[in-house]
Amino acid sequence: MTTVMGICRSFRDRAFARFFHCFPCLSDPARRSSWGLKVTLVMLHLIFVGILFVFDGDLIEKTKKEPWYTALYLLLLLATLVQYFITSSSSPGYVVDVMRAVNETNVIYQKSSMASKQPASSQNGSLNVVIEGSQSGRNFQGSNPSSWTKLVMDMYPPGTSIRSCTCSYCNVEQPPRAKHCHDCDKCVLQFDHHCVWLGSCVGQYNHCKFWWYICEETALCLWTGILYIMYLKANISRPWWKDAIMILLLIALSISIIFLLLLLLFHIYLVLTNQTTYELVRRRRIPYLRRIPERVYPFSKGICRNLYNFCCVRSSIYSLEPLPSSQELEEKARPYTCLDILTCRCC
Repeated sequence: MTTVMGICRSFRDRAFARFFHCFPCLSDPARRSSWGLKVTLVMLHLIFVGILFVFDGDLIEKTKKEPWYTALYLLLLLATLVQYFITSSSSPGYVVDVMRAVNETNVIYQKSSMASKQPASSQNGSLNVVIEGSQSGRNFQGSNPSSWTKLVMDMYPPGTSIRSCTCSYCNVEQPPRAKHCHDCDKCVLQFDHHCVWLGSCVGQYNHCKFWWYICEETALCLWTGILYIMYLKANISRPWWKDAIMILLLIALSISIIFLLLLLLFHIYLVLTNQTTYELVRRRRIPYLRRIPERVYPFSKGICRNLYNFCCVRSSIYSLEPLPSSQELEEKARPYTCLDILTCRCC
């Protein structure tokens, strides 16, 4: 018996070794878990939609008469799944990447300056680090080089210790709004949260993609729920177990719709005020936000500017936001007047 078990174990180990040799991306347990979640999510979509087409004969007849209706529905399903994979595979914006880009451009600039006394912007034109803010606002494109440490320290108030803004895990200087993710084991720019379903963080680079994915997922769930209700309301004799399955799926779908709608509204609020989930939930634990009043949004630039930066800024731009000065905070904390509303101060 022991010999048989040993042979089976050896055969299993060889089979797994051959499988991982053919698919090296699955040799990492974290990647296997991530891909398992992705397959599960795709299967859930196919189950909820597939059962609808299998059970609902009226939907099939409607498809024959009005194919555009079903085509739009299936197109939304495809767009949702595509957006999911785009979001899950996109980088949230890691601090180590922008730090490496800044330091490499600095080295190129120094070598170019020593050789020809000319700026090196043309040699690394793809890098664009934007330091926002009225006091230190500038673009770092190779013509104005500086080390990463100096750039980060310039975004904090004078006298800030470098140890207080250095990540104890990555050993890199964190700009404001960055945080170390223990699941990804990297520091993320404008860290929002680590999404289990995506298998990655939501940060500066993919927050907009994540928001669009929530929108599409919410619309798909609402449309599917409407089709389920139309099926149950139809006066057609059918087996009871079909109704039972559809009711159970509709209950699960209703819970998902409520969760998605709340999540969508919550992220709309975050976008309009230029906040992240981490900043809102852990505000009292973040040193540079601890003394700012609750109703003051330190990084907000107005609703219109916040929306523009969120939706329209190119993904190739590294946007770093310095901490606002005391004068800026006083201006943001000032109550609104009728004149402010007429002059669109909130925008």
